[in-house]
Amino acid sequence: MTTITESVSVPTATNIVDEINKKAEALTISIDVSKRVEGGFSLDLSSKLPPLTKARFDRHGLDYSRGYPQKPATGTIPLYAQEAQTIRDYEIPYTVRGKDADPEFKALFAKTTEVKHLTKYIGTELVGVQLNDLNEKELDELALLIAQRVVVFFRDQDLSPKKQIEIAEFFGIPEIHPIAFHPTGEEYQPLRVIWSEIFKHVTKKETFKQNKVGTGVWHSDHPHEYQPAGITHLHIDSNPDVGGDTLWASGYAAFDKLSPAFQKFLEGKYAIQQSLNWYVNKDDPLGGLKPIERRQPVIRTHPVTGWKSLYVNRDFTTRIEGLEPEESKTILNYLFDVYEKSLDIQVRFNWSSGSSALWDNRVSQHVNVHDLIDENGNAGNRHGTRSVSLAEVPFFDPKSSSQREAQGLAPKRED
Repeated sequence: MTTITESVSVPTATNIVDEINKKAEALTISIDVSKRVEGGFSLDLSSKLPPLTKARFDRHGLDYSRGYPQKPATGTIPLYAQEAQTIRDYEIPYTVRGKDADPEFKALFAKTTEVKHLTKYIGTELVGVQLNDLNEKELDELALLIAQRVVVFFRDQDLSPKKQIEIAEFFGIPEIHPIAFHPTGEEYQPLRVIWSEIFKHVTKKETFKQNKVGTGVWHSDHPHEYQPAGITHLHIDSNPDVGGDTLWASGYAAFDKLSPAFQKFLEGKYAIQQSLNWYVNKDDPLGGLKPIERRQPVIRTHPVTGWKSLYVNRDFTTRIEGLEPEESKTILNYLFDVYEKSLDIQVRFNWSSGSSALWDNRVSQHVNVHDLIDENGNAGNRHGTRSVSLAEVPFFDPKSSSQREAQGLAPKRED
């Protein structure tokens, strides 16, 4: 009797894995990127403009009949992080304002009826002067005052949107945001619309009870830029009678709060700053969104005052170079707290319709109080326009002094 044995090949685990890998290599994933973020007048809220905003626009010839607000054209809005990173990714000529201005502010103060220093270290209100009426000499003195007092306030302003842009151009490089809403008309791209009605449509609605912190996050504007923000000018043309305050803290004073040894440790170190907006990573489109990142000094020197400032913030600073992750996290959280918990280096401004605040982001942080939110998630019909003047490439000068050293309030540090 003959027995026939059939040979059966049983695949091994290695064979199976190799076969899966071959099939995986042959797979093609197609991603449709044709549907980009919609620009133009995709969100027309012109019918909800506050009466005071309409009156301001009508007085100064801003035509919102086509719709309001406006976004950059759809095809110009960046989709990829690598694309967004190239925007202003080089040095642009910048003129330092305030450096040669009259230290007694004679021209500027001649137009005011009162100069009110709101706290010892930060914040001044100029009464009786219209920003619309300031010439270049007076604006130069204003730049010096902002550099020294960190933030300067004006009330009862009849500010033309075009004049706001002119002031931004004088102070630096007007930032044109690639995504943000601006008033109707291409010529108004240097202005960003700050409006509670927009937030209701583009951000997660939050009620009074859900809003456990009651504020935004402390930050300075655009630290991820090659040349970050210098002076920001926020004009609120319509505000509820009460609420929506903003707080600022001084970076000069925050630096002076640190011990001499800690100051010396931080000087010369760099931190990574990231952008508010995140984009698709072209190298890994399925790996999640990615921000723009930029390396900036932890301690920077102001080009006008020559004073040192602490240049980190909780919203955008992610890590300090050269330190272990836990070391960086511990140090940064301490530095954030110096800014946020030191009430003696802060000022709080109660907005009213027609108010302007101009502050220097190189030497400050700010945060908005979210007390306008009600139980339905509405935040009052608060509207304003904001300009940002980009400044110099940040630098640290080892020969610079702290504010208190320069003012004779503290002895010169012995290194």
